[in-house]
Amino acid sequence: MTVKAEHVRRLLAAREPDAALVAIEGRIEVVTPAQLDSADYRGALQIATRDDVVQRTGGGELSDRELAEQAEDLDTAVRNLGA
Repeated sequence: MTVKAEHVRRLLAAREPDAALVAIEGRIEVVTPAQLDSADYRGALQIATRDDVVQRTGGGELSDRELAEQAEDLDTAVRNLGA
């Protein structure tokens, strides 16, 4: 389970500002708050919300390199938590 640039791209493309990047059952997904509250995502680890990433990056469009850097930062955070 690795956070990749494509995960960050999908998170930033989400319409909901509180969409979240989560780790669950060995995979990374972008989900809405309603999905996160459902039984299907019970026990999921929330990595970051769309708003978190927008605030951290200044809200502009990110280059492929910047997406990869954000993915690496988020992946490091997940690994540090032991997920």
